[in-house]
Amino acid sequence: MTNITANAPAAHGQISKVARSVASFFRAISQGLVAFGQAKARADEINELNAMTDKKLASLGLRREDIARHVFRDLFVA
Repeated sequence: MTNITANAPAAHGQISKVARSVASFFRAISQGLVAFGQAKARADEINELNAMTDKKLASLGLRREDIARHVFRDLFVA
């Protein structure tokens, strides 16, 4: 029984390290899924705007050459 108690802190440290590694893995997967979702939403918006006529784009205050700038406006520094 003494050996188990003496080894418990070392085992706990190993479990803690594994738990951190697993958590880090799932955090990376989550961040990747969020990035993919954002990229898909932007691509969908670009496709939707590209499908519009120039007249419809003008009614929205856009020109065809400004579509990408409009979709990614939150990433551009003014």
